[in-house]
Amino acid sequence: MQTPAPPGGLFKSPAGPHVVLSVVFVAVYPMDIVILGRADRHTLVLRCVWAVIHAAYAFWAHCAPARWYRPWSLLNSLADTLFFLGLIHLTGGAASPYFPLLVSTPILLAQVYPVHLVANLLVGAVTGGGALLMMQGAGRSWIDALFWCFLCVGAAVLGLYVAHQTRRVIAAEERASVEQARREAIERVARQEFTRARSEKLATLGRLAANVLHELNNPLAFVRVNLDFLRQELRALPPEDTQPLMEALEDTHTGVERIRQIAADLKGFSRMDEEGPDRCALADVVPSTLRIASLRLKHVEQVRVVLPENLPEVYASPQRLAQVLLNLLVNAGDALAERKEGAEVLLTARHEHGHITLLVEDNGPGIPPHVLPRLFEPFFTTKGPELGTGLGLALSRELIEKFHGSLTAENRPEGGACMRLVLQVWSPAPERALPV
Repeated sequence: MQTPAPPGGLFKSPAGPHVVLSVVFVAVYPMDIVILGRADRHTLVLRCVWAVIHAAYAFWAHCAPARWYRPWSLLNSLADTLFFLGLIHLTGGAASPYFPLLVSTPILLAQVYPVHLVANLLVGAVTGGGALLMMQGAGRSWIDALFWCFLCVGAAVLGLYVAHQTRRVIAAEERASVEQARREAIERVARQEFTRARSEKLATLGRLAANVLHELNNPLAFVRVNLDFLRQELRALPPEDTQPLMEALEDTHTGVERIRQIAADLKGFSRMDEEGPDRCALADVVPSTLRIASLRLKHVEQVRVVLPENLPEVYASPQRLAQVLLNLLVNAGDALAERKEGAEVLLTARHEHGHITLLVEDNGPGIPPHVLPRLFEPFFTTKGPELGTGLGLALSRELIEKFHGSLTAENRPEGGACMRLVLQVWSPAPERALPV
């Protein structure tokens, strides 16, 4: 059993264009008056019946089961052919101004209806037969009559070819669209798998880091206790003899405290749990992230942070936001790796229109124009394989969009790159919309 073909050709919609044609059938009735020199009720009735049947077919084809579409399209195409032949007969037959249009009928019907070969040739045969009878009725020669008959049949074959090519183009476009959707789905699954594997790896590393950091706390505690003991012992000695030693102990104590703080920050950061976004204070996230990033920003001459006082809390997950900020700071540091002097990273925040805008800027070479449009594409990187996978910025943008925020990149007018991070201000019932 042959499967019915879906609607195609020039008119893809089953109803709309056919209703328009039904209106046109009646609207051009004044042309009949001009041709005949008088109003004729026969042509008016024919046009009205033609329009009603055509409109009924349009609505029926739109609602009926697909298996009925092909046979009813065939019947309606034959009905259109017979109605047009009747109109030509009523307006003068072979002498009618409509008669030359008879040749175009099979071509138009082949485009309007997605019919098969036999049906299209049948329309051509009916058109050719009608032309033959009208030419004979007008007293024309057999040669002229046969010429018009073969012309109509040839037009039917041509219409079939044109309709076939049109449907092939439409089918090719649909296949290309399906293939594009398939490729995008594969890429999306690959990204999800990579993210899942990366999250599992981070979770494993996080547990390992937590154990290692826990073990580090014990010797750090001994060092702190011993430092406190040495300071107390030195205070009992004359200050002029112990001043250099006290300064050395203070520096050592500061270093130990820094190690302890970095270990605590890294322990919290390594959890990377899946908690949902909630209220998050930038005043807590930024300092701890900077302490972790300081290991990759040693070559940067100056790291400036401008956080206004009383900055509102934002709608985000602290761990995830720290991950994004760490990635942006590390990228800024990598961009300044070749700068010999004057390297600077600037992190600023401002509150505007219900959103917090965070800017991570550097005075490096900036982002090349051909790289900027692809910067957030997965697996795209300008670094070597030992420095990056090309997923850092893509995952960062994905995380920020989960907070209903945005992450964009641009070049600074004075030189260097600027990463713009926009987050919503937290509220008990926040409006989750991207900033304009």
